[in-house]
Amino acid sequence: MKTNMLKLRAKIIEAGTTQEAVADQVGMNRTTFYRKVKSEGLSFTIGEIHKIANAINLTQDDAIEIFLDTKSHLCDSTNQCIGI
Repeated sequence: MKTNMLKLRAKIIEAGTTQEAVADQVGMNRTTFYRKVKSEGLSFTIGEIHKIANAINLTQDDAIEIFLDTKSHLCDSTNQCIGI
């Protein structure tokens, strides 16, 4: 799986907040949040992803692009994807 933590950081800024505030909102230690972002977000749980999405009002498409980066898949025009 590939993620896009650069886009997550941009969305946090776009939401007018900080990584620290998002960590607090999702109930995660700030150091843990930083570590997970720095490690490409691969250790975020589904529950944490939902909380992050809610905290910064991500659209479903944004959440998919960030946590399931579609650039790491071959997708056709109907969004049917095969991981590579």
